[in-house]
Amino acid sequence: MQQTSSPETSITIAIQMLPQDANPYGSIHGGIIMKHIDTAAGIVAIRHVRGNAVTASIDRLDFHYPAYVGDLLMLKASINLVGRSSMEVGVRVEAENLLTGEVRHTASAYLTFVALDKKGRPTLARPYHPTTPEQIHRHEEAKIRRKMRLAEKNRERKAAKLP
Repeated sequence: MQQTSSPETSITIAIQMLPQDANPYGSIHGGIIMKHIDTAAGIVAIRHVRGNAVTASIDRLDFHYPAYVGDLLMLKASINLVGRSSMEVGVRVEAENLLTGEVRHTASAYLTFVALDKKGRPTLARPYHPTTPEQIHRHEEAKIRRKMRLAEKNRERKAAKLP
């Protein structure tokens, strides 16, 4: 399998938040932001494997500051780690007030996707080798998160077997 080139491992999407995206107080529903996070991460995962990839989990989703009607939501998604068939994609969400230029770090999330073959079964994902210092840093952090995810899964399996 060919290694993925850097432009195929990340994407930035910009979407203006409108009244239908908001709650009665004018801040954007967390579920709307979650949907956009999943979409951005999915594009990166599918683009990486050049095939189907589906969301397996969202490990971490932290909301830092609200986004409001009229803000430009910018979602920066990138591959952090690729395993056999799974991929961790990180997404950083920023909200820009278009009138003042203020940019707020609104949310961050880590999602795991699984590459699927034409029959819907897990398949090998194209290898990923980070090259820039930022990519290498994200890759090393993702390896730590992967270890924690696997340890948690093992604890859950053991707990499910208890009477």
